[in-house]
Amino acid sequence: MSSLTVYFADNLRVLESLPAHCADLIYIDPPFNTGKTQKRTRLRTVAAEDGDRVGFKGRTYRTVKLGTKGYADKFDDFLDFIEQRLIHAHRILKPHGSLFFHLDYREIHYCKVLLDSIFGRDSFMNEIIWAYDYGGRSKRKWPAKHDTILWYARDPENYTFNYEEMDRIPYMAPGLVGAEKAARGKTPTDVWWHTIVSPNGREKTGYATQKPLGIITRIVRVHSRPGDMLCDFFAGSGTLGEAAHALGRDCILVDNNRDAIETMRERFRDIPVNWVTH
Repeated sequence: MSSLTVYFADNLRVLESLPAHCADLIYIDPPFNTGKTQKRTRLRTVAAEDGDRVGFKGRTYRTVKLGTKGYADKFDDFLDFIEQRLIHAHRILKPHGSLFFHLDYREIHYCKVLLDSIFGRDSFMNEIIWAYDYGGRSKRKWPAKHDTILWYARDPENYTFNYEEMDRIPYMAPGLVGAEKAARGKTPTDVWWHTIVSPNGREKTGYATQKPLGIITRIVRVHSRPGDMLCDFFAGSGTLGEAAHALGRDCILVDNNRDAIETMRERFRDIPVNWVTH
């Protein structure tokens, strides 16, 4: 049975305590340094004659606020903050291990230069673009509808890549490839089209920056094996932990945000978890 450990702690302190070469795969989705407070408010509606919403057949409903979760996403020196943690990420990776670093356009180019200096430019394997189509659209510039995930292998000549575990996706023009290929689908490229977590879907936890399980599951399937140790030291809603447990991997999650810990307690209520306050 796979094991899941969740630390409520400063991730730097936890990283300093972990032994070298203990992780087969690291995925992190650090704060994006947007300069804003990231938050999400959970709501539900109840039938009420004096409600503030009108639904099917004119029925009225009242909105009930269940709570707000979030964190301040602002750093005076983001690169210094992240560098200390990336140095330890390199240290704890096994020789065949990989790091997946998930960010958006604000800091990703600076962080790539930083990662090149820590891992070596030869260890850079892919820039993966996660593209989605949801939310508002600017009228002053091209709307930003993608995140970037950088993949670094600790050893570019020896890393885990389970090609046969890769999920297949539909052809955009199935009529051009024939019925057999169209039925089988094709393997993804470095551009991953995937919806965000649906605001009304079962997957939603209410955490402001939750990432889709489908994106994380693809990484876990292809870049680790059953029994491997995975790590996310910016755990947030705990998506890596869910994917790891479902696929038989061990996992260490770290976060110092109480809302994140509460979200994970609810998300993992049916999973045995070792909860640690560091």
